[in-house]
Amino acid sequence: MIAAQDLQTDFQFPQEADSQLSSDTDLEDPDGKNAKTGKGTAAKKGKKAFGDKAKGGGGGKLSGLGWVNGHRQENGMENMTLFEVVKMGKSATQSVVDDWIEAYKHDRDIALLDLINFFIQCSGCKGAVSAEMFRNMQNSEIIRKMTEEFDEDSGDYPLTMSGPQWKKFRLSFCEFIGVLVRQCQYSIIYDEYMMDTVISLLTGLSDSQVRAFRHTSTLAAMKLMTALVNVALNLSINMDNTQRQYEAERNKVIGKRANDRLELLLQKRKELQENQDEIENMMNAIFKGVFVHRYRDAIAEIRAICIEEIGVWMKLYSDAFLNDSYLKYVGWTMHDKQGEVRLKCLTALQGLYYSRELNTRLELFTSRFKDRIVSMTLDKEYDVAVQAIKLLTLVLQSSDEVLTAEDCESVYHLVYSAHRPIAVAAGEFLFKKLFSHRGPEEEGLPRRGRQSLNGGLIKTTVFFFLESELHEHGAYLVDSLWECAAELLKDWESMISLLLDEPMPGEEALTDRQETALVEIMLCAIRQASECHPPVGRGTGKRVLTAKEKKTQLDDRTRITEMFAVALPLLLAKYCVDVDKVTNLLLIPKYFDLDIYTTGRLEKHLDALLRQVWEVVDKHTDTEVLEACSTTYHYLCNEEFTICNRVDIARSQLLDEQVDKFNRLLEDFLQEGEEPDEDDVYQVLSTLKRISAFHNAHDLSKWDLFTSNYKLLNTGLQNGDMPEQIVIHAMQCTHYIILWHLAKVSEGSSSKGDMVTLRKQMRAFCLMCQRYLNSVNTTVKEQAFTILCDSLMIFSHQIMSSGREQLEPLVYTPDSSLQAELLNFILDQVFIDQDDDNNSTDGQQDDEASKIEALHKRRNLLAAYCKLIVYNVVEINTGADIFKQYMRYYNDYGDIIKETMSKTRQIDKIQCAKTLILSLQQLFNEMLSDLGCNFDRSSSAFCSIKELARRFSLTFGLDQVKTREAIAMLHKDGIEFTFKEPSPQGEGNPPLNLAFLDILSEFSSKLLRQDKKTVHMYLERFMTFQMALQREDCWLPLISYRNSLQAGGDDDTMSVISGISSRGSTIRSKKSKPATTSKRKLPEVEENSCSSSDAMWMNREQNVQTPLMMPSPQLTSTVLRDPKKMRPEDSYAYAVPSEQHPHQPVPSPQQHHHQTAMDYNTQVTWMLAQRQQAEAHQQQERVCMQYTKMRNHMQQAIRRGSGLMEDDEEPIVEDVMMSSEDRLEDLNEGMDFDTMDIDLPPSKNRRERTELKPDYFDPSSIMDDSVLNVSMF
Repeated sequence: MIAAQDLQTDFQFPQEADSQLSSDTDLEDPDGKNAKTGKGTAAKKGKKAFGDKAKGGGGGKLSGLGWVNGHRQENGMENMTLFEVVKMGKSATQSVVDDWIEAYKHDRDIALLDLINFFIQCSGCKGAVSAEMFRNMQNSEIIRKMTEEFDEDSGDYPLTMSGPQWKKFRLSFCEFIGVLVRQCQYSIIYDEYMMDTVISLLTGLSDSQVRAFRHTSTLAAMKLMTALVNVALNLSINMDNTQRQYEAERNKVIGKRANDRLELLLQKRKELQENQDEIENMMNAIFKGVFVHRYRDAIAEIRAICIEEIGVWMKLYSDAFLNDSYLKYVGWTMHDKQGEVRLKCLTALQGLYYSRELNTRLELFTSRFKDRIVSMTLDKEYDVAVQAIKLLTLVLQSSDEVLTAEDCESVYHLVYSAHRPIAVAAGEFLFKKLFSHRGPEEEGLPRRGRQSLNGGLIKTTVFFFLESELHEHGAYLVDSLWECAAELLKDWESMISLLLDEPMPGEEALTDRQETALVEIMLCAIRQASECHPPVGRGTGKRVLTAKEKKTQLDDRTRITEMFAVALPLLLAKYCVDVDKVTNLLLIPKYFDLDIYTTGRLEKHLDALLRQVWEVVDKHTDTEVLEACSTTYHYLCNEEFTICNRVDIARSQLLDEQVDKFNRLLEDFLQEGEEPDEDDVYQVLSTLKRISAFHNAHDLSKWDLFTSNYKLLNTGLQNGDMPEQIVIHAMQCTHYIILWHLAKVSEGSSSKGDMVTLRKQMRAFCLMCQRYLNSVNTTVKEQAFTILCDSLMIFSHQIMSSGREQLEPLVYTPDSSLQAELLNFILDQVFIDQDDDNNSTDGQQDDEASKIEALHKRRNLLAAYCKLIVYNVVEINTGADIFKQYMRYYNDYGDIIKETMSKTRQIDKIQCAKTLILSLQQLFNEMLSDLGCNFDRSSSAFCSIKELARRFSLTFGLDQVKTREAIAMLHKDGIEFTFKEPSPQGEGNPPLNLAFLDILSEFSSKLLRQDKKTVHMYLERFMTFQMALQREDCWLPLISYRNSLQAGGDDDTMSVISGISSRGSTIRSKKSKPATTSKRKLPEVEENSCSSSDAMWMNREQNVQTPLMMPSPQLTSTVLRDPKKMRPEDSYAYAVPSEQHPHQPVPSPQQHHHQTAMDYNTQVTWMLAQRQQAEAHQQQERVCMQYTKMRNHMQQAIRRGSGLMEDDEEPIVEDVMMSSEDRLEDLNEGMDFDTMDIDLPPSKNRRERTELKPDYFDPSSIMDDSVLNVSMF
């Protein structure tokens, strides 16, 4: 037996409880002593010597007693390990355990070795414990040996592998341990050998540094502990039964007492007590040796296993484990950083709080950790928050006094959460708290009606809805309560009774605010029952309903129609003047089953409904109410139902009355010489509102309202004193007229004259709206702008898509003046500061709400204009004024502007790039006008423009090939802008816009290597000889921009100065490394690489198109000489630029003369020739060295047969950084013109050494034998 007092010496448990990973633990007692004499000592000393039965002991595949039914056979025909049998899962776990027990009874050492290797192999270890190791090695040595043999090719092991097989293996593994203990609970586990060895093994493995060992052994130990808890529970029950039998026998009279039975019962109780003590020692060993250390392991999965199992122990054997000594571990772990572990804590506690018998033992724990549980309802992990709310619901059921009002309120507001599982759990908590308590006086109440129990609960729901002032979403509250209180929310009869019936004597009537809330809740419940899906913002979409749910949905719609077809006219009659109530009530017919009006003979109620809707239209001018009436008529006029004619007649009568009234009022309103009074204005406005609201959903073309509305708008422009609301609604009504006319024309049912009429009306109306853009009233301008944007989108070239070419005459393209006015409106009304907005009201809360509303309105205006850019309705370059606001208004409109740039780039990459550079040029000009030409380049204004350029550069992405043409065109426009304006201080000073090159350099990294060279050449066309010599601070933008174009763009040379600035300089050559194939270039190839399309780049007078190839300038080449024989003094030869006359002879190196170029003096030409000759010399030398290295590569590849990979003979980090240092030093020292170029060898990185693939975008990298004048082989 394992003695609790000797655990420290027997199992070598770690001394420090706060260590996550302790040292290895011995499997055996190092001193060879056992804590208990007798059977334990005999068992240790009586271990059988491994003789013939122990041959081939590795991996548990020992000969001897075999397995049956697919297990290890006696004749050795099939030799499977225990791990393989459990992994296959083909045999029942019961039979596998029974076979192992038989083997254990035959030879327990061999069977135990099989079990040890089972745990080792379940950890994913490829090694196995042999009989020799088991006999002679200490446990720590065995575990160390297994750690060394652990194959860690991947981090996966059986417990972490994915797939159904390994998921099933985990279940089989846990089941095997439980069945093993259950089958051994009567004898083997008390032999002080098997359990001692297994517990020692698992304790040692759980302390291993190897995660797989620790994870697997912890799971095994916890499942072993759970199995022992079941055994201990059975023993406790048996002891109680034995004790009762003993007491009953002893209480008998002496004559009837059986002394033999008393002795047997006493002996049995003693044996059970001994077994109980031994089981408790085993559990104590596992708990102290494994759980105490692993419940705070570094791995969250291991911690979760421990917490999950301790919850099982406390629930199964509450007498032993449900106390503060064990509950504290769960309470502490609720603060775990991983949501998986916190979730296990909550699920473990739910099992305890669910039982009313265990609640009394949890009072101290609840008082200590209640605040933590309440705070977990706001956990960042949604699953944890849901389970925390469910746990509080169980706590609430156990006792109403535990949770305070503040605790409950923290859960109440979660019914409005956007995450539906949290909201549903909070709804259940709310229902349990407010609706589940019934007093004895409520038992005799009726089921339905105002005096029913549901009537009181509905009132409670209304009170709660009104008290949660921060939330005004009745649909979310109904959805949260739907699963637990659907019966209550579907009690529309009680709701109608509360609204229509008079209160009983002594009953408090509902206030107006409460009635409004009840109507909203009633409408939300009707919608939820009819649509059967959560409101917007909850859930991913409509799910497929089951047959049962569909039947429930149909039954509910039938009940709704039958009930509200009668009650709705009465409700409208009672609340006819209340805007909020009427608006919600008019939405109810949307969920009717209209067939029931006919089948249920409810036509008279339909007539009553139509009369009430007419009355509502006549009494109200609120837009929301009128639109609700229009929607109701639209739904009731469905041609699929027989009631359509009846409703259509009522609608036509209503509209006839309103149109006649409008025409009569308008005639009086527009009479000359009379100024209309307020009553006339109100009558015209109210009638116009009604007509506009109905025109939104109904076709009113037969009343010909365009003429009257156009006349009204024209009069407003002429007089300038038209009330703004009349103008706004007249615009809206006219817009609806044109759209309905367009719908009729699109259907093909109209004549050619109708299309001509529509075209005239549309263009006249657009011109009218354009004139209203100059109105002094902001609201009118916003309405005109919105309608213009919508009209331009509708009547753009998109109207001809989908086979509607016949609508081409209706296409309307805005002219330049209209585009300019639209853009000016955006700049004046959208890009303003919050403080400049005059729409704010008094009061801090109202002011914040008004600011948010105003921002939302401005975002809609900007989005409407950006759609015109994206769909190519207006010119793309008009977006420059929008794009330049990207940084300044990033928080307000950044997402809209960025999406516009992205969509614009998809339409035309080059035009988008030109628009971006145009926006930067505009900002630069604005800065010059504000700060003057002598501004500081470190100023905030200039830095903000440069930061905007950097942001623009990031939007081009990483694929330089796709954006090649666009980036090249961007640089071209930037260079032209830079040299467009001369210096205001005269010649010799930098151009006015030279600092713009600093901004342009932000895009240099997006150029391809060969493109940088051509852009650099294009830059030189704008430069003079004196510009190349300048080194003052005012010329730094030019220097830095040229350096950005030369970085990585001059083949193998990392020079501080090249081109004009280095012509004529002496060459200080270094011994360079051979260039890679992808970087080698020859003069001949450079000559041939210039195509006719490059002339477009070199000619400033033409529109430059982005070239497909970015070549070097054509220069006459010198005769290639052998680099070994060429002397330094011979390396200087003269070359003439390609601009010379084609009939002039090409000068040779022996002639020693040159010709003057078109744009440079004689000295520049001479220096250029020297520079080109030096480059030709260097290129020849590199080509020869490259060819030599290539031959060496191929020879080594042939000898090795392993490709072209070179040995790493030198580090990857080379002198490229030194080139950067040299560049900085040269800049700091202010290099003059005579400074020499420093040619550094190319970077010989690993990628360049391993492959000789050519750069297919670089024509100079294509080499053949004719270029080298040497045969390759």
